[in-house]
Amino acid sequence: MGFTDLLTDAGLAVLNSFLTTRSYIVGYSATQADVVVFKALKEAPAAAKYPNAARWYKHIATYEDEFATLSGDASKPYTAYGPEVAEVTINPAKAPAAEEDDDDVDLFGSDDEEEDAEAVRVREERLAEYRKKKEGKTKPAAKSVVTLDVKPWDDETDMKALEESVRSIDQEGLVWGLSKLVAVGFGIKKLQITLVVEDDKVSLDDLQDTIAEFEDYVQSSDVVAMQKL
Repeated sequence: MGFTDLLTDAGLAVLNSFLTTRSYIVGYSATQADVVVFKALKEAPAAAKYPNAARWYKHIATYEDEFATLSGDASKPYTAYGPEVAEVTINPAKAPAAEEDDDDVDLFGSDDEEEDAEAVRVREERLAEYRKKKEGKTKPAAKSVVTLDVKPWDDETDMKALEESVRSIDQEGLVWGLSKLVAVGFGIKKLQITLVVEDDKVSLDDLQDTIAEFEDYVQSSDVVAMQKL
């Protein structure tokens, strides 16, 4: 369905729900999709009512001087983006019933009130086979896309050396992505860098502790956005 009217409570609720597990409108970095939706809002959503939308709006605002350079199709309207089906229900009374867990679905059930012993045996065998196949499937590793701010001590900090130090951290389940320098005031710029982590292998707290060990360059670091893949 896409976004419809972002100036109404209903439209903002859809946007807020859409951004629950996303940092950007499309993909894993800011694009023209974020720009057109950002401009359609006119003003920042209320953080108390729409926390996910407010967090996204504040983050995209840091790119405002770079809007024209972001990738993507700037000619598309904001209605071209958003959920195919509304991810929030404005009227809970009209919400569809939750889907049943497929573990509890009787795939081979009968409409007959009474079943003979042979039918019950066949059904149970097929159910057991189905569950065995399902349990044998290997689940993909859970991953997250993270946006990290790394702050220097002052405007004299060597930001190139700071980034090289951060990227030198090499461990299983960690992949570094794009980065940029973001002005924070008084001539100071912070490093904003994206990364993909396997949740079971990489602790963000431990990673930040490791980054803090580059004490010649790093004052602190913060996780500013995270979404599950």
